[in-house]
Amino acid sequence: MSFVSPLFLWLFMPATLLTYWILPRRHRNAVVAAASLIFYAWGAGPHTLLLSSAMAVNYGAGLALGSARLRDRPRAHRGVLLATVGWNLAVLAVWKYAGFASEQIDAVAGALGLGHSPIVTLALPIGISFFTFHHLSYVVDVYRGSTPAQRSPVRFITYIGMFPQLVAGPIVRYHEIAGQLGDVPRDRLGDLAAGFPRFALGLAKKVIVADSLAPVADAAFAHAGGPINTPTAWLGASAYTLQIYFDFSGYSDMAVGLGLMFGLRLPENFDRPYSAYSVTDFWRRWHTSLSRWFRDYVYIPLGGNRGGAAKTHRNLLVVFVLCGFWHGADWTFLVWGLYHGALLVAERLLGWDRPPGTAQVLALRRGVTLLLVTVGWVFFRAESMTEAWGVLRAMFTWRPGELDEFVAFAANHQRMAVFALALAVVALPASPALGPLIQAGRGPAAVRLARAAVTWVAAPYAAALVAAGTFSPFLYYQF
Repeated sequence: MSFVSPLFLWLFMPATLLTYWILPRRHRNAVVAAASLIFYAWGAGPHTLLLSSAMAVNYGAGLALGSARLRDRPRAHRGVLLATVGWNLAVLAVWKYAGFASEQIDAVAGALGLGHSPIVTLALPIGISFFTFHHLSYVVDVYRGSTPAQRSPVRFITYIGMFPQLVAGPIVRYHEIAGQLGDVPRDRLGDLAAGFPRFALGLAKKVIVADSLAPVADAAFAHAGGPINTPTAWLGASAYTLQIYFDFSGYSDMAVGLGLMFGLRLPENFDRPYSAYSVTDFWRRWHTSLSRWFRDYVYIPLGGNRGGAAKTHRNLLVVFVLCGFWHGADWTFLVWGLYHGALLVAERLLGWDRPPGTAQVLALRRGVTLLLVTVGWVFFRAESMTEAWGVLRAMFTWRPGELDEFVAFAANHQRMAVFALALAVVALPASPALGPLIQAGRGPAAVRLARAAVTWVAAPYAAALVAAGTFSPFLYYQF
């Protein structure tokens, strides 16, 4: 089930909200937990058993790690943590990476003349990367003593399975939401008034902008395996750069808005990333919940920046290689992660990770950063390294020609108008981010006007497009 499907918009969401409003507030967690399991089962089917098993294992591990009796036995305490972390990583590795690993083994065996080995084919459970990271952060935090274990199974299911963020984030650490899971007073009307406009903003970004750009990017990359000219390559890369931002940030806006309508304040996930003055700054603004997760559970445990420049650079590269593979089991994702890690190391060496001193330099740095990020998205979007190199060669080696006929057909006047509007949004100042302003509903008249336009114009138009069947799945559903 998708946030942009008629079933969700006109049945599941209203029914769940109505149930939440009717029942006493002490039943809020039960409503969200039950709705979340139904939501996941609707889209994931048998994989719901995998999610349920993972929640059961980590719930029990949390109770064990939080017990005073086990804390008095440090070796056993650490052993339970390592076993739980190993189990979570093994589940992720089998379901997400076994197929990729078997393909590499088969390729090596074939190259050595040893014949072919079996290829493992497993359907990827939706959201597995996200709920695995939630489980890992939970058990590590309980082990560290930075948060107590959750004793209520209903509240634990609410935390892990919370349908607004279950499939594609933001990644919520337990300590960020633990205090909200209790039976605390709630302003339901106020939460609805703040949450719905934020949800409406995300719906408009996804359906009106991202889904309009998707056919252009898809048509361009569909021909990337063969000869592709420079205009087609640049249009495809630029369209995808805009598409993935409006698609994923739109999902995050919808998740934050949905959470708020149920009295749950989820962390922000985007802060105008294409306004960044460096790739370092980009990662402070893009998918920030993932960046914080890797910082706290990988980068800092590796030593962070405490061991000198060489170790800092090594740690950055390790983090971004893992970040790339977290997104997908393919060489393109590995190269994308390594590319960003190398850029961060280069910026540290050159001092470009610090803010520029003048407005002119800031504008130049923003342009260069956006260019570097766009190049990275080519690896992220391409189906293979061959496709990625084909697009990049066409982008940076002049190959004249008109747009491919399929790309030209996809790039109609309406979509190019949306493309221009999206580019204009990217060119706005780096702050403030629109989402929190729309949610708060306070400030200058322009903010209130934007909130009204999103709620009463853009969202109904997006809903009409959904009813017409023009929506597509969220890009991050595949991760």
